Amino acid sequence: MSWEVVIGLEVHCQINTKTKAFCGCSTAFGAEPNTQTCPVCLGMPGQLPVLNTLAVDKTILTGLAINAEINLESKFDRKNYFYPDLPKGYQISQFTIPLVEHGHMDITTKDRGDRRIGITRIHMEEDAGKSMHEGLEAVSHIDLNRSGIPLMEIVSEPDMRTADEAIAYLKNLHQLIRFLGVSGADMEKGQFRCDANVSVRRPGEELGTRTEMKNMNSFRFIKQAIDYEVMRQIEVIEDGGEVVQESRLWDSVKSESRSMRSKEEANDYRYFPEPDLPPLRVSQLEVDNIKAGMPELPHQLRARFEAEFGLSAYDADVLTQTRNLSDWYEALVAAHPADPKRCANWMANELLGRLKELNKNIEDSPVSPNQFGELMDRMGDNTISGKIAKDVLDAMLESGKSADAIIDEKGLKQVSDTGAIDVMILEIMAANQGQVDAYRGGKDKLFGFFVGQVMKASKGKANPGMVNQRLKELLNG
Repeated sequence: MSWEVVIGLEVHCQINTKTKAFCGCSTAFGAEPNTQTCPVCLGMPGQLPVLNTLAVDKTILTGLAINAEINLESKFDRKNYFYPDLPKGYQISQFTIPLVEHGHMDITTKDRGDRRIGITRIHMEEDAGKSMHEGLEAVSHIDLNRSGIPLMEIVSEPDMRTADEAIAYLKNLHQLIRFLGVSGADMEKGQFRCDANVSVRRPGEELGTRTEMKNMNSFRFIKQAIDYEVMRQIEVIEDGGEVVQESRLWDSVKSESRSMRSKEEANDYRYFPEPDLPPLRVSQLEVDNIKAGMPELPHQLRARFEAEFGLSAYDADVLTQTRNLSDWYEALVAAHPADPKRCANWMANELLGRLKELNKNIEDSPVSPNQFGELMDRMGDNTISGKIAKDVLDAMLESGKSADAIIDEKGLKQVSDTGAIDVMILEIMAANQGQVDAYRGGKDKLFGFFVGQVMKASKGKANPGMVNQRLKELLNG
């Protein structure tokens, strides 16, 4: 009998404010341990939290982008539990009334097509500190720089049925958050982390006992962990055992999960109203103003790029991964509207690959949209071939010079004079009479040999289209 998998995800996403959720300490990543702390985020007695309102605005923006309801009045609670990286012994969070509720996100997967994933809530909270183990023998150290950084916890409904659906949802959410400018969502820096709640059941039965896979920050590892946990639970049940409700950790080295702690109840935390913070009240006008300033969202941009510029789904997806990318492409097409598909293809497949090798983002590109468009124009008017254009692009990235300047300096203009091309072809035919006879005798594959010889003779400058045309005419003449 088949099994049905039930998956719900809890995403912890740091909000990219310059200061922490309830104090003025810096949130900059990479500082020396415990240098970005104060009595408030260290939980010293008598210290009062002051809410970072920018974090509130960015949480509302995220809620609007997932078609959710914004609660004009929400409240903070103390989530009590004891762990070394929680200096107060509690975390300020939202439990009873979150800021955002009842949203959704649409995904597409190969196996199950279009799916809508419900999002139960987004609540604000503060991050905990970080336990440090690497390079330390038999001890752990605590870095509290992260303590108090503003977080959104984004809780989905248990609507996903495969690991692939979970990853599609996470990637869409990750892209959306980055696009909105709410977070850098750098998974390696722990800015976007996921807990996966996984259970299995026979189709039509009640929900099975779930386990929670904690604190994963890699799409690849999340997929591996979910697939592993599904198989582990099925084997336990089919062997006559019972799945235990517990938190588990994913060991990416051994590719297996291990028990972290058991959970006697669905929620093993204790919540109390936060006495030091009043209810959070926002006006409908504030929400409307945030909505009015919301940018065109990635799925809207993808649809428009495909319809307006004729882009493939792949290129449209690549060019809408970040707002800076889509803005750069639109600036490129605005300056050079002749061939938006060529611009997109070259930007996605040539420019971005080279920038990645240089460890640069599009906003750091030494080549401007106007300069890149000039390169596209030189291909469009047959001044240079596509092959030469790649060399010109390399030189542009290295020197910062324009395409025209590099083409002139290096004498790279394409040969489009049919007379000059005919001379080269006839010389090559004369030097390779055996291959000419074989081609004319039916060995059509030799045509590529002649194309290569002409391009070699012209040092890559001959117009490929003209070379093909004149070769066919002269070889068949």
